[in-house]
Amino acid sequence: MVDIGLGIIAIGAGLSIGLAGLGSGIGQGIACSSAVGATAEDPDFFGQAIVFGVLPETQAIYGLVIAFMLMFILAG
Repeated sequence: MVDIGLGIIAIGAGLSIGLAGLGSGIGQGIACSSAVGATAEDPDFFGQAIVFGVLPETQAIYGLVIAFMLMFILAG
């Protein structure tokens, strides 16, 4: 017999990393395009631009953590 709960956990883990990565990519595209524009006008904004480019990436890391928690804690 196939355990349907493990399948649902796998789908949840896949959705958590997939949607988090998608949202992170969209946010990073918006933030980095604005940061490049600000840096083009004033090169002193380069340090702040790097920070704003990295911040949306934390969403993907959180999605990965949730996926690992689903796979190893709930399915274990």
